[in-house]
Amino acid sequence: MNLYIRYFDKEALVYNVEEALDFLRSISEIDVDAALENDIRDYVSSDVFYPKRYKVRPRVYFIIIKTTAETMIDFKQKKALHPNNAPQNVIDKRDLTTNVMTRLTKIQEGWYEGVLDFKRVVMIPATGKHEYRDTHFVARCKANSGQDCYNRVVDYLKERVDARSQFPSSKGKSFRFKYLGMWK
Repeated sequence: MNLYIRYFDKEALVYNVEEALDFLRSISEIDVDAALENDIRDYVSSDVFYPKRYKVRPRVYFIIIKTTAETMIDFKQKKALHPNNAPQNVIDKRDLTTNVMTRLTKIQEGWYEGVLDFKRVVMIPATGKHEYRDTHFVARCKANSGQDCYNRVVDYLKERVDARSQFPSSKGKSFRFKYLGMWK
């Protein structure tokens, strides 16, 4: 594992900890003491691949980056990027949004159970003031789709609760629905 070190316009690609410490000692503004030396050795021997920055003085740092690049040109051209350990089948967030929208708008007439968590405005009798309270509401209704179920539940609630109550988006985590079956 090689190390890229940069302090303002001074930079180096070194091949071991000793070369890194020699490079840092060659910079007069950086005081390489035993604590810094031990910390750099620990960083190099660890499995961490994130860049590490060290404070020289207030708002002034130097950075060390682990790399597999053999030359400075390879490093600059990002030819030696460390492979990401993330699973290959990671789902793109846009795909999830599309999936939620598809589920919501799929036309399927029948009974739905809609569950909505919203902020309801209630008056506190002792003080006469109002506050928001988290409210869990479950309703079964006839609808044509998940979105239609959401619209019917929200319309029902708007007629019965304070107008200042806050309703979540149908696409968020605060609204869930379940298709119960076809009506007779």
